[in-house]
Amino acid sequence: MAVAPRLVQKQSQSLVMTPQLQQAIKLLQLSNIELAAFVEEQLESNPLLERGTGDENRRGEDVSAGESTESYSEISLDAPAKEASDTLDVPDHTINSEDGPADVGGTVDWSKSSSSGGSFNGSSDYDPMDNTAAEISLSDHLNAQLAMALHDPKDRLIGQYLIDQVDENGYLRGDLSDISERLGVSVTRVQSLLTTLQTFEPTGVFARDLRECLTLQLKELGELDGPMQAMIENLELLAKHDLNALAKRCGVSKDALMSMVSKLRALSPKPGLAYGSDMAATVEPDVFIKETSQGGWTVELNADTLPRVLVNNRYFAKLSGKNSDEATQTFMSECEQNANWLVKSLDQRARTILKVASEIVKQQDGFFAYGIDHLRPLNLKTVAEAIEMHESTVSRVTSNKYMATPRGTFELKYFFTASIPALGGGEAHSAEAVRHKIKILISEETPKTVKSDDKIVDLLKAQGIDIARRTVAKYRESMGVPSSVERRRILAHQAG
Repeated sequence: MAVAPRLVQKQSQSLVMTPQLQQAIKLLQLSNIELAAFVEEQLESNPLLERGTGDENRRGEDVSAGESTESYSEISLDAPAKEASDTLDVPDHTINSEDGPADVGGTVDWSKSSSSGGSFNGSSDYDPMDNTAAEISLSDHLNAQLAMALHDPKDRLIGQYLIDQVDENGYLRGDLSDISERLGVSVTRVQSLLTTLQTFEPTGVFARDLRECLTLQLKELGELDGPMQAMIENLELLAKHDLNALAKRCGVSKDALMSMVSKLRALSPKPGLAYGSDMAATVEPDVFIKETSQGGWTVELNADTLPRVLVNNRYFAKLSGKNSDEATQTFMSECEQNANWLVKSLDQRARTILKVASEIVKQQDGFFAYGIDHLRPLNLKTVAEAIEMHESTVSRVTSNKYMATPRGTFELKYFFTASIPALGGGEAHSAEAVRHKIKILISEETPKTVKSDDKIVDLLKAQGIDIARRTVAKYRESMGVPSSVERRRILAHQAG
């Protein structure tokens, strides 16, 4: 058969990554603070964009405060929540022009592209600031240590909440009883975790007052003896420079007291200031979760974080008319295209956040009603299938987006937990709940009833939990629990 060049007609589909599509993908994963900064840049660079006030009449209809709200009349642990309506009027930021709205309908498919590339104006200029190392904030530093110190996801969730309560000085603000009530856990558990968190660097962080901060640092240095403890308890005398009374309280000479004061002055009363000041910024939630009078939950977008922009079609018609030159017409056409795309992208971003948050509330209603112990197994795929979106889209939405709930403010990704299958096709168990059951089984042991990993597997299967021995061993080791042989030796020694 002869080999020769020939023309072949072929039909195929492909996704063209335009700068605008790249930017739409980027908008979805931006936090509300980053989004506000981006919209400000667009308002400055695009003459057709104007800042909306929120008072405009949209689509010739009156706008009610409940447009960006989805409600559930019934949500319980025993019965599935009712389907939430996906019908949603266009949010405030999608108002379009003085003469009448342009068509901003349609959807943006963020699921088939990466998050890189492109500016809204099609520029691909290299920005050296994008490759500059960012200053490590106190929050980032504490979160990095949290990932290493705690293995139980529920403990990590509590730890993350405590990190969010730390101010820029490194002090924990908030009463532990209030925090435990919000999270639905015991004060003892919160206090135990706080003890662990107080071992983090910088030393003195998570202290609740100056005395505790100095005490933590002195313990670390091995300097917390009786006299030093007495001086810490009488700091008001040191502030008044009443050294004679302070020396008497500490039971030391004045020379020894001055040496103690020098050690005290070498400590850091505000350990958190050694890091970036991001901790000072208050987290602004993207979504509000409120309980209804019927016992259900209402999911509402935070209107304060939704940028409001207008497209001035009258100004566009004036500058791109017949009397304008070709260069002006081309420039104004690009500006109009970018402006309408921004409006549509902001609209779609708000709708997507609302859909994902609503599904999380439906899946994790037990947490909102009863606390952390009732978190259910949840992954990105479950949410993505429920709202008919791609997993990558859900992943972008859950990053840097916060939900204000009656139990506190949480990042959306915190509600995703691993699962352990159930026997007989029953409802799966969360990994955290299984760890808790293992911990209880081990805590009930005596020298004669120490359970091997295989025995724990059998006991869990009797409770309907399908788990492998190696998984039990992994969970046991993650909780710092020794093997059955070592536990038997320890219990025998304690009994003897």
